[in-house]
Amino acid sequence: MNTRKIFCLVALGVVAAFLVGLAGPTFADWEPPPPPKPSRIKAGEGLPPLPLPATPLRRSERKREPAKPALIGKIQYGKKVWVTTDDGRRLSYLDWRSDTTDMHHLLNFANSKLGVSYRYIETPLPGFSFNPAELPALYFTGHKDFAFSDEELRRLGWYLRDGGTLIGDACCGANEFSVAFVRNVKKIFPDRPFRVISPDDPLYHCFYEVEKITYKEEGKAPRKGKPNLRGMRLGCRLAVVLSTHDMSCGWARHEHPQGKRIDIEDATKIGTSIITYILASYQYGKTYSTQKVYHEQDEPTREQLVFGQVIHGGDWDPDPTAVPNLLKFLEANTTIDVQFARADVDLRNVDAFKYPFIYMTGHEDFEFADQEITALRSYFRNGGVMLANACCGRKAFDAAFRRELAKAFDNTALQKLPTDHPLFTSLYSIGKVRYSDWMREQNPDLVTPVIEGVTVGGQLCVIYSPYDLGNGWEGIAHPYSLGYSPHDALRIGANVIVYALTH
Repeated sequence: MNTRKIFCLVALGVVAAFLVGLAGPTFADWEPPPPPKPSRIKAGEGLPPLPLPATPLRRSERKREPAKPALIGKIQYGKKVWVTTDDGRRLSYLDWRSDTTDMHHLLNFANSKLGVSYRYIETPLPGFSFNPAELPALYFTGHKDFAFSDEELRRLGWYLRDGGTLIGDACCGANEFSVAFVRNVKKIFPDRPFRVISPDDPLYHCFYEVEKITYKEEGKAPRKGKPNLRGMRLGCRLAVVLSTHDMSCGWARHEHPQGKRIDIEDATKIGTSIITYILASYQYGKTYSTQKVYHEQDEPTREQLVFGQVIHGGDWDPDPTAVPNLLKFLEANTTIDVQFARADVDLRNVDAFKYPFIYMTGHEDFEFADQEITALRSYFRNGGVMLANACCGRKAFDAAFRRELAKAFDNTALQKLPTDHPLFTSLYSIGKVRYSDWMREQNPDLVTPVIEGVTVGGQLCVIYSPYDLGNGWEGIAHPYSLGYSPHDALRIGANVIVYALTH
């Protein structure tokens, strides 16, 4: 008997006793019960028959296994779709049920590979709690256009911010569905980019190494190409993932020539990697939902250090809690007078030049406009210093930063700082460092800091880390970060600022 049943029986007993107490004692309560009438039936015959088809549980029979926890909710939405068959019959189906066994087969496969035990459920949005703890991921698939109400969009926004993940799959590669999916997501987060996921993203490497996949399109020969899923980030986490080529048929092991599809084997590998990514990133998503406030944001500056963060065309603000933690560390461990505020620096605005120290980060590719390149040249000539790092150690940002910086410095390249550079002793003596778990797995022999820079006229004006600092400043577990441990990330960040302000 489980705890809930015991609790219910105790509660019923309490309620029964309470009701008897309300009635008060009667004369019958004080008399002994009358003797039973003689019975000529056997004990077992006194039990009423069990309602069919139930049967008593024998001692040798095992109890039913508890249900697996639900990981993904397949969303029931939309209206009936009518089609005309070749023989003229009119048939209808629900678009979201085009592949009825897609999640069943995918989760069975992923469970066997990952050594976990999860299931999916089918659920409508009306009545859903929008709590990621109940369903960490929601899955949408179909062919047709669709739209959510303002209330549903608002609650989906809550769900994603609280750590939930949204998965979209265009069945048969239907463009109408893909356009509708992106449109709905952009209504929730109009200022966040929705773009092709970079080939170096952990999504493609967290379980299977997905570098090339087979695409199949109606009337064409199969072709190999890079994966082209699209996504949107909240912080360092892919909160929304969309496949514009059909994967649901592949998950359902359903082969057909129509539309645009990903090969069954490759679709299953990508699906398993998506499930791995969701499981690994769930705790980060929950923690990210609690944002820190700059409590001196609106106060006037009094010769204090104000952190200026560069706005650019990529995801320029992936670690919103990183800077407050670094400022707190500086206040506690240095004599620097910091203001708990952050300025969002637009390089096209002359106000950017009032910040002697600026910071830049991101995951994705970006490009500076000519006006921004000109502004950077002027900023560096006038003694400004920039600290930059590739968030999560992502190669897409690293390549873009090197390319754009070369434009500002007439092709002057970043150079690795030697271990005896004064930056490594400006506050703390930093010789050996500890990297993140993901970094140590890929680079087990690396134990020294990797910091690069550009020096102009004897002045180190650009300080760059190809491995992540901001994740470490946040102190949040980032499962797929190529960067420094929180302890060493904070020490390096403090050294950089002390060096910049004293040199």
